[in-house]
Amino acid sequence: MTSKADFTEEDWTRLKRAPFVAGMAISLADPGGPIEAVKETAATLKTVLGGAAGGEHGELVTAIASEVEADARAHKSPLSGFKPSKGATAGVEILDELGAVNRLLTEKASAEDATAVRQWLLAAATAAANAAKEGGFMGFHAERVSAGEQGMLERLGEVLAEPAA
Repeated sequence: MTSKADFTEEDWTRLKRAPFVAGMAISLADPGGPIEAVKETAATLKTVLGGAAGGEHGELVTAIASEVEADARAHKSPLSGFKPSKGATAGVEILDELGAVNRLLTEKASAEDATAVRQWLLAAATAAANAAKEGGFMGFHAERVSAGEQGMLERLGEVLAEPAA
Protein backbone atom coordinates (compact mmCIF):
# COMPACT_ATOMS: atom_id res chain seq x y z
CA MET A 1 0.00 0.00 0.00
CA THR A 2 1.28 3.43 -0.96
CA SER A 3 0.84 6.42 1.32
CA LYS A 4 1.81 10.09 1.56
CA ALA A 5 4.98 9.05 3.36
CA ASP A 6 6.27 7.51 0.13
CA PHE A 7 6.40 10.93 -1.55
CA THR A 8 8.26 14.19 -0.97
CA GLU A 9 6.21 17.28 -0.17
CA GLU A 10 6.74 18.51 -3.75
CA ASP A 11 5.62 15.14 -5.14
CA TRP A 12 2.49 15.22 -2.97
CA THR A 13 1.64 18.75 -4.14
CA ARG A 14 1.93 17.53 -7.74
CA LEU A 15 -0.38 14.60 -7.02
CA LYS A 16 -2.97 16.88 -5.39
CA ARG A 17 -3.09 19.28 -8.31
CA ALA A 18 -2.94 16.60 -11.04
CA PRO A 19 -6.72 16.12 -11.47
CA PHE A 20 -7.16 19.87 -11.86
CA VAL A 21 -4.32 19.98 -14.39
CA ALA A 22 -6.09 17.18 -16.29
CA GLY A 23 -9.34 19.18 -16.21
CA MET A 24 -7.45 22.28 -17.35
CA ALA A 25 -6.14 20.31 -20.32
CA ILE A 26 -9.72 19.76 -21.46
CA SER A 27 -10.66 23.41 -20.97
CA LEU A 28 -7.70 24.55 -23.04
CA ALA A 29 -8.25 21.94 -25.75
CA ASP A 30 -11.46 23.66 -26.83
CA PRO A 31 -11.95 26.91 -24.95
CA GLY A 32 -15.55 27.87 -24.56
CA GLY A 33 -17.03 30.72 -22.64
CA PRO A 34 -17.04 31.29 -18.91
CA ILE A 35 -20.11 29.11 -18.37
CA GLU A 36 -18.39 26.14 -20.01
CA ALA A 37 -15.26 26.74 -17.93
CA VAL A 38 -17.27 26.78 -14.71
CA LYS A 39 -19.09 23.57 -15.66
CA GLU A 40 -15.81 21.82 -16.55
CA THR A 41 -14.16 22.93 -13.31
CA ALA A 42 -17.18 21.86 -11.26
CA ALA A 43 -17.16 18.43 -12.94
CA THR A 44 -13.46 18.03 -12.18
CA LEU A 45 -14.02 19.02 -8.55
CA LYS A 46 -16.94 16.60 -8.23
CA THR A 47 -14.73 13.75 -9.49
CA VAL A 48 -11.94 14.74 -7.10
CA LEU A 49 -14.25 14.92 -4.11
CA GLY A 50 -15.84 11.65 -5.16
CA GLY A 51 -12.38 10.15 -4.73
CA ALA A 52 -12.44 11.20 -1.08
CA ALA A 53 -15.71 9.43 -0.45
CA GLY A 54 -16.11 5.70 -0.36
CA GLY A 55 -12.58 4.75 -1.36
CA GLU A 56 -13.68 3.20 -4.64
CA HIS A 57 -10.40 4.26 -6.28
CA GLY A 58 -8.18 2.91 -3.51
CA GLU A 59 -6.49 4.28 -0.45
CA LEU A 60 -3.94 6.49 -2.24
CA VAL A 61 -6.64 8.30 -4.23
CA THR A 62 -8.71 8.66 -1.06
CA ALA A 63 -5.73 10.19 0.78
CA ILE A 64 -4.98 12.62 -2.06
CA ALA A 65 -8.62 13.59 -2.51
CA SER A 66 -9.14 14.07 1.23
CA GLU A 67 -6.27 16.55 1.36
CA VAL A 68 -7.59 18.35 -1.72
CA GLU A 69 -10.94 18.64 0.04
CA ALA A 70 -9.27 20.02 3.19
CA ASP A 71 -7.28 22.50 1.08
CA ALA A 72 -10.49 23.63 -0.65
CA ARG A 73 -12.14 24.24 2.71
CA ALA A 74 -9.11 26.36 3.68
CA HIS A 75 -9.46 28.27 0.39
CA LYS A 76 -6.10 27.06 -0.93
CA SER A 77 -5.67 26.98 -4.68
CA PRO A 78 -5.74 23.44 -6.09
CA LEU A 79 -3.25 24.52 -8.78
CA SER A 80 -0.69 25.80 -6.29
CA GLY A 81 2.75 26.04 -7.86
CA PHE A 82 1.60 25.35 -11.43
CA LYS A 83 0.86 28.07 -13.92
CA PRO A 84 1.26 27.15 -17.57
CA SER A 85 2.21 29.78 -20.12
CA LYS A 86 -0.50 31.42 -22.14
CA GLY A 87 -0.87 30.38 -25.73
CA ALA A 88 0.11 27.32 -27.69
CA THR A 89 2.72 26.05 -25.22
CA ALA A 90 0.22 25.68 -22.37
CA GLY A 91 -1.01 22.30 -23.64
CA VAL A 92 2.56 21.00 -23.87
CA GLU A 93 3.31 22.18 -20.32
CA ILE A 94 0.16 20.50 -19.03
CA LEU A 95 1.03 17.22 -20.73
CA ASP A 96 4.60 17.47 -19.40
CA GLU A 97 3.27 18.01 -15.86
CA LEU A 98 0.99 14.98 -16.09
CA GLY A 99 3.84 12.95 -17.59
CA ALA A 100 5.93 13.87 -14.53
CA VAL A 101 3.07 12.75 -12.27
CA ASN A 102 2.90 9.45 -14.14
CA ARG A 103 6.65 8.93 -13.65
CA LEU A 104 6.23 9.64 -9.91
CA LEU A 105 3.51 7.02 -9.71
CA THR A 106 5.62 4.49 -11.59
CA GLU A 107 8.65 5.10 -9.36
CA LYS A 108 7.04 5.45 -5.94
CA ALA A 109 3.58 3.87 -5.87
CA SER A 110 2.55 0.25 -5.93
CA ALA A 111 1.34 -0.92 -9.34
CA GLU A 112 -2.23 -1.14 -8.02
CA ASP A 113 -2.19 2.36 -6.51
CA ALA A 114 -0.52 3.85 -9.60
CA THR A 115 -3.22 2.35 -11.83
CA ALA A 116 -5.97 3.68 -9.56
CA VAL A 117 -4.55 7.23 -9.61
CA ARG A 118 -4.13 7.13 -13.40
CA GLN A 119 -7.75 6.03 -13.81
CA TRP A 120 -8.91 8.75 -11.41
CA LEU A 121 -7.03 11.43 -13.36
CA LEU A 122 -8.55 10.24 -16.63
CA ALA A 123 -11.98 10.18 -14.97
CA ALA A 124 -11.52 13.83 -13.93
CA ALA A 125 -10.59 14.80 -17.50
CA THR A 126 -13.49 12.81 -18.95
CA ALA A 127 -15.93 14.44 -16.53
CA ALA A 128 -14.66 17.87 -17.60
CA ALA A 129 -15.07 16.95 -21.27
CA ASN A 130 -18.64 15.78 -20.69
CA ALA A 131 -19.62 18.74 -18.52
CA ALA A 132 -20.62 21.25 -21.18
CA LYS A 133 -21.69 21.13 -24.79
CA GLU A 134 -19.30 22.77 -27.23
CA GLY A 135 -20.00 24.64 -30.43
CA GLY A 136 -23.33 25.17 -32.10
CA PHE A 137 -25.57 28.18 -31.80
CA MET A 138 -27.62 28.69 -28.66
CA GLY A 139 -27.30 25.00 -27.92
CA PHE A 140 -28.38 23.78 -31.35
CA HIS A 141 -25.96 21.43 -33.11
CA ALA A 142 -23.62 21.49 -30.14
CA GLU A 143 -21.66 18.37 -29.28
CA ARG A 144 -21.03 16.90 -25.85
CA VAL A 145 -17.31 16.27 -26.45
CA SER A 146 -15.68 18.31 -29.18
CA ALA A 147 -12.99 16.99 -31.51
CA GLY A 148 -10.41 19.08 -29.64
CA GLU A 149 -11.48 17.65 -26.29
CA GLN A 150 -11.52 14.10 -27.67
CA GLY A 151 -8.01 14.61 -29.04
CA MET A 152 -6.83 15.84 -25.65
CA LEU A 153 -8.45 12.88 -23.89
CA GLU A 154 -6.51 10.59 -26.21
CA ARG A 155 -3.24 12.43 -25.52
CA LEU A 156 -3.92 12.27 -21.78
CA GLY A 157 -4.50 8.53 -22.14
CA GLU A 158 -1.08 8.24 -23.79
CA VAL A 159 0.67 10.42 -21.21
CA LEU A 160 -0.94 8.55 -18.31
CA ALA A 161 -0.48 5.09 -19.80
CA GLU A 162 1.18 2.47 -17.68
CA PRO A 163 4.77 1.99 -18.78
CA ALA A 164 5.55 -1.17 -20.72
CA ALA A 165 7.04 -3.89 -18.56
